[in-house]
Amino acid sequence: MPNEHPKVAIVHDWLVSYAGADRVVDCMHHVFPDAPIYTLVYDKNKMPAWFRGYDIRTTWVQKLPFATRLYKKMLPLMPRAFEALDLSEYDLVLSSSSSCSKGVITRPDAVHICYCHTPTRYVWDFYYTYRANANPLVRAVMPGQMYKLRQWDKCAADRVDYFIANSRYIARRIKKYYRRDSDVIYPCVHINESPFVPKEDFYLVVGRFTWYKRMDLAVAACTKLGRKLVVIGSGDEEARLRALAGPTVQFLGGGLSDREVRSYYLRAKAFLFPGEEDFGITPVEAQSAGTPVLAYGRGGACETVEDGRTGLLFHKQTADCLAECIERFERQGVSATAEQIRAHSRRFSEQRFEDELRAYCARRLADWAGELESCAHPVQTPGREET
Repeated sequence: MPNEHPKVAIVHDWLVSYAGADRVVDCMHHVFPDAPIYTLVYDKNKMPAWFRGYDIRTTWVQKLPFATRLYKKMLPLMPRAFEALDLSEYDLVLSSSSSCSKGVITRPDAVHICYCHTPTRYVWDFYYTYRANANPLVRAVMPGQMYKLRQWDKCAADRVDYFIANSRYIARRIKKYYRRDSDVIYPCVHINESPFVPKEDFYLVVGRFTWYKRMDLAVAACTKLGRKLVVIGSGDEEARLRALAGPTVQFLGGGLSDREVRSYYLRAKAFLFPGEEDFGITPVEAQSAGTPVLAYGRGGACETVEDGRTGLLFHKQTADCLAECIERFERQGVSATAEQIRAHSRRFSEQRFEDELRAYCARRLADWAGELESCAHPVQTPGREET
């Protein structure tokens, strides 16, 4: 297998919006600009314009009616769809996976490196919460489907040669569910290098309105305290969040440009992050604007927020505990300046990610070539002769 100029393919779960995992794939493509990107489905209208210049190849699921909108409901089809991809021409396959993309089949002498955003949440530790939040029909069929998917997911993980975890938190989950070691490379975050502006008297929360992000805690805490909260995002939870909100909570929707969102990051007195996430891009984006983060002290936030310095952590996932954290922040603040908070965020920059990924892939290709060489020329046991 050629090591200096390997033929590379990138595989990603799906490309239907430009979120954190999709930014990672974008940076992967910067490292390997000639690599095609294989994915379950691709919605070019929901992705940045520059993706139209990439070589993007979809599975047969793309041809199904409404596939780019209903793809998550097609979970039972995903294993077969990814296994159908013929990647036999590639020396290095780099998968970006929080679902089924790691299950692709590669040549015996090829290297498969999986950048794992998380072991599939709805199959493993979040299964019971997902089931509790599903409609009655889905709840009825989930147990049988998940039993099969757990078996397949573990087999898919066994096909990976090397795992990269996006945080130490995820590395522990990979070890728990897949019984595999992994190396940590933090994902890429766009660092806000705009000039600092005076902070204004409002808190900020940004993200999709989905149950596990727990935006309801931010809305309830600021309503209870009478503090101004700006909410940027949209999703299925919007009606419930608006019903919880008092007059100090302002909803701006999810249609703001990146420039407008960066402006709110710069002006907010603090960013609220009440969910438990695998890594969490938004707290780093906030810190790159010099804005302290008040975060729930579990998951990736424990690795991106320095408690007492670049933000504060609270340790019970309740509105009351977040409210207490807000009051503590207003009394004592944080020790780092805005410039120091931004400097801390640069540990997670796009350039740093690309440099680390490039070096990691080169090292693993060399390791793999050494293993293939040792298999081709096995060491003779002393004292024994071939007959």
